[in-house]
Amino acid sequence: MSRQVYAHYMVGLTDGQSTEQWAKDISDAKAVGIDGFALNIGTDTWTLTQLHQAYAAAEAASFGMFLSFDQQTSSFSSPAVVDLINTFKDSSAQVKRDGKPLVSTFEGPGWADQWEGVRQQTGGIFLVPDWSSLGPDGLRDKLSVVDGAFSWNAWPRAGETKMTADEDKAYKEVLGEKPFMMGVSPSFYVNLAEWNKNWYSSSESLWYDRWLQVLDVLPDSIEIITWNDFSESSYIADIVPSQIVRGAEVYVDGHEHSALRSLLPYFIQAYKAGTPDVPVSAETAVAWYRTTSATLGSDGGTVWGQGGSQSASVGAKDVVSVVAITTGEEEVLIKIGDSREEKFIANGTGTRASYFEVPFEGALGEVKLEMGGRSVVGGAITADMPSTGYLNFNSLAIGL
Repeated sequence: MSRQVYAHYMVGLTDGQSTEQWAKDISDAKAVGIDGFALNIGTDTWTLTQLHQAYAAAEAASFGMFLSFDQQTSSFSSPAVVDLINTFKDSSAQVKRDGKPLVSTFEGPGWADQWEGVRQQTGGIFLVPDWSSLGPDGLRDKLSVVDGAFSWNAWPRAGETKMTADEDKAYKEVLGEKPFMMGVSPSFYVNLAEWNKNWYSSSESLWYDRWLQVLDVLPDSIEIITWNDFSESSYIADIVPSQIVRGAEVYVDGHEHSALRSLLPYFIQAYKAGTPDVPVSAETAVAWYRTTSATLGSDGGTVWGQGGSQSASVGAKDVVSVVAITTGEEEVLIKIGDSREEKFIANGTGTRASYFEVPFEGALGEVKLEMGGRSVVGGAITADMPSTGYLNFNSLAIGL
């Protein structure tokens, strides 16, 4: 099977969602080279209705879908899992591997013994779960249960500004001939007291770094984490207000990430070709940044990384991050208000992507990105604390 790229879609956020919204999301994803959605589902009352809409929209667009059972937050019965798989396994949109419907999870290693019964009652599945809580070594004991594995670990650890691909390579080694699905994410920030979740993972260069790691690891498939998890700031979809969890709107509103998608046509093409030396269909540049300094005021109790003890303010760098995709040398300009202007040369040789950082260092005002005679202006970096009284560690993205 050729290399595939999927995006993690939170169905739990879609209560009352229209078929038109599904069609838009599918169109937006397909336009940048994404092959399908991994549909994260719980036991919500609207799940089945939304799955029917999702699969119908995907069938109309020749787009892929597969079920990803959220076994961390929901308790599934075996008959319920069987019924859902059987309901959609024959859809033309259903992603299959070796002729069997691809099925995944978010966690759930304790459910491992039940999958054999599911296989028998569905006519067979291709199981690629995310059991990242076990790690690569823990997965060894479950190899007889799975057909492959997906790693959710797509962010730097607590207290670290960068992540490596070491764990991804360890998964590949453990799996041997079985396929590995690698997680790729642009960012992570959540501050939801109701869910006891409040941390920020260093994300200044993550979207760039992780795709370079993809080109190094060359996994069998990729799952972008996420398409639409607005509450955890990992989204690349256009913001959908009805999908924002209560309490997250204070750090999501006005912080579009959709420009990040413009890097995907190049990176996905390079990944599928197995080399960074591929043609560029359209030169582009993207910038992302937080709109206040990490030292401006209260961190709101946000820690640096999941399980971390240091303040997120220690780990967040005050920079505008820029990636340019070019075929040759191009001048890239970043201007912050009237006080800072920096220019770089993106060379576009070898890896067509070039990465730069421009420190704030007290500069305030709107952010302008310019390359090749095109320009865009994004929201201002300010010295004003958010109305919440604590810092917002979510970024906004702009692109040409």
